[in-house]
Amino acid sequence: MSRASSPSKSLQAFKAEFFKALGHPVRIRILEILIGGERSVQDLQQALHLEQPIVSQHLAMLRAKNIVNARKVGTTVWYTVRVPLIGELLAIARRVFDSQLIDSQTMLRELRREGRRR
Repeated sequence: MSRASSPSKSLQAFKAEFFKALGHPVRIRILEILIGGERSVQDLQQALHLEQPIVSQHLAMLRAKNIVNARKVGTTVWYTVRVPLIGELLAIARRVFDSQLIDSQTMLRELRREGRRR
């Protein structure tokens, strides 16, 4: 392996790990909530309708990848999105998904029209 490809592979691995951390519906929902501002674990539990250990497990993954920050006040842990650009990333992803759905709907209409012509 050449030296030139090593940093590139490391960067690609870093990017893949980042997106893997986002690769769970609960973690995406946590980030969507946190984009609105700081929340406690209890706030997130109530919003997600999940038990504390499940929410904490997902928060731990996001913390490990430096996607969220945590601060403890007494017995309460408060979470924030570390980089506000995460909100823009999720908004762009939503636009991509919308585009894909529109394309799928168009294809479905064409298939239905084709079926009627037979």
